[in-house]
Amino acid sequence: MFDTPISRRRSLDFMAAGGLAAVMAAKGGLARAAEDEVVRIGHLPITDATALLVAHALGAFEEEGLKTEPPVLIRGWAPLAEGFAAGKFNLVHLLKPIPVWMRYNNNIPVKIVAWAHTNGSGLVVGSNTGITSFADLGGRQIAVPFWYSMHNIVLQIGIRSAGLTPVIKAAGEPLAKTEVNLQVLQPPEMPPALAAGKIDGYIVAEPFNALGELKAGGRILRFTGDIWKNHPCCVVAMHEADTVKRPEWSQKVVNAVVKAQIYASKNKKEVARLISQDGKGYIPLPAALVERAVTHYDDPDYDKLGANRHKKEWGNDRIDFQPWPYPSATKLIVEAMTKTVVSGDKTFLDKLDPDFVVKDLVTTDFVKKALVKYPEWKDDPSVNKGDPFNRVEQVVV
Repeated sequence: MFDTPISRRRSLDFMAAGGLAAVMAAKGGLARAAEDEVVRIGHLPITDATALLVAHALGAFEEEGLKTEPPVLIRGWAPLAEGFAAGKFNLVHLLKPIPVWMRYNNNIPVKIVAWAHTNGSGLVVGSNTGITSFADLGGRQIAVPFWYSMHNIVLQIGIRSAGLTPVIKAAGEPLAKTEVNLQVLQPPEMPPALAAGKIDGYIVAEPFNALGELKAGGRILRFTGDIWKNHPCCVVAMHEADTVKRPEWSQKVVNAVVKAQIYASKNKKEVARLISQDGKGYIPLPAALVERAVTHYDDPDYDKLGANRHKKEWGNDRIDFQPWPYPSATKLIVEAMTKTVVSGDKTFLDKLDPDFVVKDLVTTDFVKKALVKYPEWKDDPSVNKGDPFNRVEQVVV
């Protein structure tokens, strides 16, 4: 299904048009998770999955009396979403817009139970492209990891701020100087594509920004957390049936994830090694690379390029870990999705009320109880200190 760029584009277009539900129906039903209480994790090889991976590595699920299977590594968002919808996994991390698309376009009963992390992504451009700002992206080819992604949203905010137009055109089609052509690549494919000159840049989660810097001749143009302060990227998602029929089990799962996030927030260097190929091997990349992806934010080159220009003012890091799903961010995402160019039909967004999505898609009962039980979550720099459960979103290009 994902062997070639053409087949990938067609499959993603099919899914965006509601084909995910059709695929699941053909397989015998939607989101039918196994009836036992074993925690089955699906994840991409990215630091967005840290909380789930650390919870597994440190035995946090077992501390809650749960059984787990080894986390299953998936290379791209489309197969992860399909695997979750088919019931192969009952605990996953998904880019925040994906559950919106799954629930309201494909009728997949998914629930967001917590945030998986904040920040943690960047826009990488080729060092030889001459790109020094969003204004220089005109006439260029930029890759995103999925149409319904925080990356696509933040990228297009930057593109439009420079007076440019995001478009989706086939290879070889004429591209105006004011147009930025977008395509979807799975995260592991991005650095090789940049190194080969097939694209001019990409926006993605870590550690593929760090990999692009060190191995693909890339440099960070902007960190996404420097454009949208402490934005959500991946969220923790579960089947709605589990949250309704197995509330005690669901609470234990969320407790374990929250404990893992607190640990990750306080022990980033150690956690980077733990999830790398030199540790438990969840992310098949060296510890030094994953450590850079998690901890390396103070850099004179970043200061010179303006990659993290709000660092001192905002006080965030390259990636942070806090689980509370701020309602204001969910509302902003739904509003931004209506303006974001994607391939396929997105008419489902036309009448989607952001306030309704906040209440219908996100369930806060489990995470709220966990946060009361483990108040150390408030120590993370991405938590709003004045009012930990509410904030005003800040987006500054």
